Amino acid sequence: MKKIKHFSVSQKVLLLFFVSIIFSILFSFLFIHFLYKELYIRSVKERLIFEGKQTAAHFHYGSLSEDIKEKIEWYNLISPYEVIAVDQLDELHQHFPYQIDYKHLISQEDEKKLSSGQYVVKEGYVHELDRKIVGAIFPLTHEQNLIGFIYIYIPLAEIPEVFSKGIPILILFGLIFFVLIYFVITYSIHSIFRSLRTIQTIAKEISRGNFSKRVPIQTSDDIGELASAFNKMTESLEKQDERKKEFLSNVAHELRTPLTYIGGYTQILLDEAYSSKEEAKNHLLLINKETTRMQKLINDLLQLNELENKDMTLEAEPIAFSQLILDSLELFAPALKKRNISIKTDLDDEIIIMGDMNRLHQVFCNVIDNAIKYSFENGMINIALYQKEKRAVVIVRDNGIGIPKKELDRIGERFYRTDKSRSRETGGTGLGLSIVKQIVALHNGTMKIESEEGQGTSVILSFPIVE
Repeated sequence: MKKIKHFSVSQKVLLLFFVSIIFSILFSFLFIHFLYKELYIRSVKERLIFEGKQTAAHFHYGSLSEDIKEKIEWYNLISPYEVIAVDQLDELHQHFPYQIDYKHLISQEDEKKLSSGQYVVKEGYVHELDRKIVGAIFPLTHEQNLIGFIYIYIPLAEIPEVFSKGIPILILFGLIFFVLIYFVITYSIHSIFRSLRTIQTIAKEISRGNFSKRVPIQTSDDIGELASAFNKMTESLEKQDERKKEFLSNVAHELRTPLTYIGGYTQILLDEAYSSKEEAKNHLLLINKETTRMQKLINDLLQLNELENKDMTLEAEPIAFSQLILDSLELFAPALKKRNISIKTDLDDEIIIMGDMNRLHQVFCNVIDNAIKYSFENGMINIALYQKEKRAVVIVRDNGIGIPKKELDRIGERFYRTDKSRSRETGGTGLGLSIVKQIVALHNGTMKIESEEGQGTSVILSFPIVE
């Protein structure tokens, strides 16, 4: 199938410009025609009727004498108008033997109007004169008696004659105007589309995976705003690309270590390179531990991907917040006892929130689990729940190893762990707080972490309450 060639945006703008010029010229001619018809012809007609009335008013004699007709001949010499005076209407055809618009000069209806003392206006094209004329026939009366008729008329000038001086000036200034407009628009198009062409070029680079280039912002108009938005988008894509590469690198790293362990110890078992059954069993336990860790990593990734899905929905219900926290704590009784860690709670039993019970249970299990793992033995964990400005605030504070200040901003990123060796011992994947962060956000909540190295960490969560 043959590909249809489309106009570029700049070509469309130029086409629009030329179409505008054509319509402007068309409008100019229509406007000139309007001036000719509505102003020139109307003014000529008004002046002619005025002259006709004035002339007719002078004939107050009993009849049209030869002397009067001579005066009319003299008037024709000095006036732009042609005046014909006759005793009878039939004589008028002898002096003006032409048709107007191919019709007789006087119709029966015209005769009736003239007989009643009214004047008749005649306007139209005369073939013999090759132009339009405007005329009027006036009845002459003396003491209520009809003594004759005056026909006064004037040939109309053509449009070029009327505007003979104005049209050349109009054309000259019109050409100058359109040339100037053409250069202004051409420059504007070049200026506008320069940024768009740059955006197009950089967009192609982005499609190839190069996010380093930016569009120079030279104006503060819509194009400048577009360039700024494009740069922000490019920066966002660059960050996402960096995060994707980091994510893939982290996944590869996280899987490489357990796979190395599993591969190495499996080979030992296959080669029977162990000294006792107990050593072989330890190798199997290590393989099982690393397999479990990989399963947890994959499950966490799938869960995080599900939480980040825009179509993710929560099964919200009213929840007694303090009871949810206490139920979560019960699961950690053995771990607390093993490390001899005390729990101190200060919970407001009347706070109710709307949320997904299972998801929020997951949040507190993760936060409490971290508090236990990173607390010193014989330490204490404080959990407080209170209401502040229509929000439920939960603070889980431990007195453990803490987090360096320079790393606080990265807490909650995928795979980020402040102590990788310790996380490996505890089975952490670096995804727990990322999952917590997403669940909290889905509940219109907030998460904040405050910590001081060697002094402990506070995880502060807030959710809207049910009033």
